[in-house]
Amino acid sequence: MPELRKDPLIGRWVIIATERAKRPIDFISPHHEQMPAEECPFCEGRESHTPKEILAVRHNNGSTENQPGWSVRVIPSIKPVLRIEGQLNRRGKGMYDVMNGIGAHEVIVETPVHIANMADLPVEQIRSALGATMTRISDLEKDPRFRYALWFKNYGTIAGAGQIPHSRSQLIATPVVPLRVKEELVGTRRYFEDKERCLTCDLLSQEQEAKARVVLDSPGFVALCPFAARFPFELWIIPKRHESDFSKTSPKELDDLAGMFKQVLSRLKSVLDDPPYNCLLHTAPFRKQHSKVGYWKTIEEDYHWHIELIPRLTRVAGFEWGSGFYINPTPPEESAKYLREAVISAEPVVIPTH
Repeated sequence: MPELRKDPLIGRWVIIATERAKRPIDFISPHHEQMPAEECPFCEGRESHTPKEILAVRHNNGSTENQPGWSVRVIPSIKPVLRIEGQLNRRGKGMYDVMNGIGAHEVIVETPVHIANMADLPVEQIRSALGATMTRISDLEKDPRFRYALWFKNYGTIAGAGQIPHSRSQLIATPVVPLRVKEELVGTRRYFEDKERCLTCDLLSQEQEAKARVVLDSPGFVALCPFAARFPFELWIIPKRHESDFSKTSPKELDDLAGMFKQVLSRLKSVLDDPPYNCLLHTAPFRKQHSKVGYWKTIEEDYHWHIELIPRLTRVAGFEWGSGFYINPTPPEESAKYLREAVISAEPVVIPTH
């Protein structure tokens, strides 16, 4: 029988459609033709084909800006959704609120080698990419115009990655806090006001005890399929240490997170035959001096950053758009079991260190 499940974080209902139950083989989709390596603008040696870098990780090899010799490179998006130049100019048009499209849109090129999936990168390379992301979020927080920075990764054409199969992620800073994040902030604050505990910490404790939806458990992180998963094989990576800001992750935790990413993505690739996916980071908004009271009063105590990873296996249709419900044909307990039992390749991938 189908089951309705309520997400404790934001109160959203999900339908676990057991009568439509699907196994991993039911989700296998064809792969599309993509740009050949010799035309890729993100590969090392083709730096002139992208905007000038904002940040690059170089290993004391004597290389210079916008030249070969980097391991991770951050550049402005060639098609930014928001522009960094100018002022917000908040204003009203009758009953409507508008402002200029000010923000930042950056691309984090995660490897100099033409590799598409982060799952195929060495752990050390993933760690460097995550470190560069942290550095950029901390820098964008200093801009008084920005309230939030969303890191996300699109892999595969269905997930919005386009035709260039080169591992990269994006970072967009916005002058407002996204609604999806606000919903989480409201839900976690209400829980804290009622119980004086972090909702996510309680959730993590219960999931670790139950084990049914836990995929991986490392010293610093837990990867699990959430109780009210919206999509088949949806995964969350949650730090065990309570922290509201991703930018305050310790070097040791970042090492652990890189290993967790490698494991999780490799298992998805093995079980679902290299599926397209979206990955996104939910961290606390930037808190300026004038906003240290009121809405943000308990944010350090009640909000818990986390990463959501969503394989693009099903499509949202009319019922979902009209009702706000999601229909998931694979119970998260089954998704977690498949991923726990996955056999992953141990083939080494070598990234040049110059």
